[in-house]
Amino acid sequence: MTSARSAEPRVGGPGQTDSPGQARCPYLVVRDPDAVRDVLHRPADFSPVNALVAVTPLNGPALRVLQRVRFALPPVLASNDTDTHAGIRKVVAGFFTPATVAAMEPRIRELAREAARNAADRLGSSGNVDLVQTVAAFPPAVVMLELLGLPVRDLPDIKRWGLESMELFWGWPDEDRQLELAHSAADFYVWLRKLVAESRNAPGRNLFKSLAEHGLSTPEICSLGYFLLIAGQETTTQLISTTLFRLLEGFAPETWKDAASEAGSKAVVRHVLTTESSVPTWRRVAAHDTNLAGGLIPAGAEILLELSGNQVTATAEAESQSLAEQAARRGESTSYGLVFGSGIHRCLGAKLAELEAAVTIQEAAAALPRIQLRDREPDWIRLLSFQAPRTVTVTNRTC
Repeated sequence: MTSARSAEPRVGGPGQTDSPGQARCPYLVVRDPDAVRDVLHRPADFSPVNALVAVTPLNGPALRVLQRVRFALPPVLASNDTDTHAGIRKVVAGFFTPATVAAMEPRIRELAREAARNAADRLGSSGNVDLVQTVAAFPPAVVMLELLGLPVRDLPDIKRWGLESMELFWGWPDEDRQLELAHSAADFYVWLRKLVAESRNAPGRNLFKSLAEHGLSTPEICSLGYFLLIAGQETTTQLISTTLFRLLEGFAPETWKDAASEAGSKAVVRHVLTTESSVPTWRRVAAHDTNLAGGLIPAGAEILLELSGNQVTATAEAESQSLAEQAARRGESTSYGLVFGSGIHRCLGAKLAELEAAVTIQEAAAALPRIQLRDREPDWIRLLSFQAPRTVTVTNRTC
């Protein structure tokens, strides 16, 4: 298990990179969309091997907790730069075909409508409700498990494990917090290994059985499953959460009323994806000395690609601006086509995530037509590659 250097990065200007010698930034930050696309389409030059490496080095006590449960994350999909990647990706892609995703829409709408009605009931009984927990949190997890042919169970644990693993691998926890997160990751991994063993012999088709039939070992399947069960649902929850907040805050082009229509909900989700997606950055490392945008990139240089507007890579000048202003400014230099990555490692669940978010927003806006934000300054998840408000608490409008 390896770890990258820990520091909050500072951003260069559009098309520029930060020097690796700058004390607080271990990354070359690439913002220009053409340069970002170039990196993603040159995997032989810019390897994904650091994509899932812990941002903060894992200390001895945390490592020992993980080692006791034989925690291992061999490169399989997102961080795989070998010739095995294409075959594994093909197996996983078979669960995310356009036809499969389209066929899930009625189920997605059913779950979204049920969640929205539950939120409306809670609002009526208590006077306020958190839309993250009632609307955004659980439907994406149910959809992901059903899509992969896996049993729908232990949802609160999956949600907690997902957030805590994100913090462990993409955050800056101190030693005490890191130890807590390591225990959580260990619990998740033990649960996952049992699920993989169960799935190998389960009737019907499921992802883990298909991967075993492809020849993957249990540690390899666990490695793929560990991050897929996080990314496949938690990032969608975060996308929905941010979209809900920006709509209700009034910093989206569409209004809450607009979002109750199919066209309006799709438009606002697309806007948030472009300006402030739940996965604003991703990492690569230079496999050897190479060139990018006319400049030399030395072998081993760690690169942070800006996929959409975000706060983590904000310049000191922008730190005085509101987050909405930052998002709008960054949206000018961000390509929508990059928010899910590009090239051979592009997110396989892109269409599913966008569909889930749009349907969920539409159903929530329809079921809760007269709500307003109760808390306009919630706590935010702010990790190197993930961002979203932790809560979106609303009340009924009084007029």
